[in-house]
Amino acid sequence: MTSESTRKRWPPADEPKGVVCPKCGCAHLPVLNTRRSMGRIVRYRQCRHCGRRVTTYEVTPSKLADVTA
Repeated sequence: MTSESTRKRWPPADEPKGVVCPKCGCAHLPVLNTRRSMGRIVRYRQCRHCGRRVTTYEVTPSKLADVTA
């Protein structure tokens, strides 16, 4: 067994939580558009600082139930 002091934490405390821009590291990525596609939600976001566009995918609960069953 590992002790609590040597156990690794996830996510690491020094890394930002949530979605960040892969180009500049900014955490301000407002959603431009949201679509449902094949049991998942697709969100198109754009960085407020540098303008880079990022696509994020979310699995809907019904799709998640299909995977775990």
